[in-house]
Amino acid sequence: MDLKGVSALITGGASGLGAATARALTAAGARCALLDVNRDLVEKTAAEIGGIGLVCDVASAESAEAAIAAAEAKHGVARVLVNCAGVGTPARAVGRDGPMKLEVFSRVININLIGTFNMIRLAAARMQTAPALADNERGVIVSTASVAAFDGQIGQPAYSASKGGVVSMTLPLAREFASTGIRVMTIAPGLFSTPMLHGLPEAAHAALIASTLFPKRLGEPEEYAKLARHICENAMLNGEVIRLDGGVRLTAK
Repeated sequence: MDLKGVSALITGGASGLGAATARALTAAGARCALLDVNRDLVEKTAAEIGGIGLVCDVASAESAEAAIAAAEAKHGVARVLVNCAGVGTPARAVGRDGPMKLEVFSRVININLIGTFNMIRLAAARMQTAPALADNERGVIVSTASVAAFDGQIGQPAYSASKGGVVSMTLPLAREFASTGIRVMTIAPGLFSTPMLHGLPEAAHAALIASTLFPKRLGEPEEYAKLARHICENAMLNGEVIRLDGGVRLTAK
């Protein structure tokens, strides 16, 4: 897909992977709407790239519908959706204080998995109404999983379950939307320099980096953004999950 003039939605667009992706798609000519729960930051980031910043709770049907409608009124029907919104609350199933609170597990699932599906179902319904482009393509959806979907660590049952769900729905969604010219892909990042990882102690950072084959460092959000842009532009990428991780394989803890 040629991104020039194309309308794009990026969830979690205020910072981290989402903000970097918004910058990369804007540089390619897309008109970006950044969606995030942080009003001040999403509006600031959007202003920096000449996009629009909208408050959106991806796990809420009403909030997502309103944000998509507002973006469409400004930029037209979105042909690109990149799902970057997510949380990574760590907790063992049974910790020192007893069983994990069920609402902790539910919150992670609601934002990471249900929120991703919520945005996909709503955006895809609108993409299907847009005129076909080259190769009869109407749109592309890129979601964000994690290497934790495949080798999750102790303390990640909620996070791994949520990201495993994102991985598992990639192919069935790609198959469903194929007839209307919408591609569905997922990126599974490894250890990236994002606000989610910045909260860890320095010793934990070092241990995680040590398990990465090469390069021995955290990934940069711009590297995720490059791949997201390439997926949008390469029509043969569909129905697949790509690990973007420097060869890391997470240890048990």
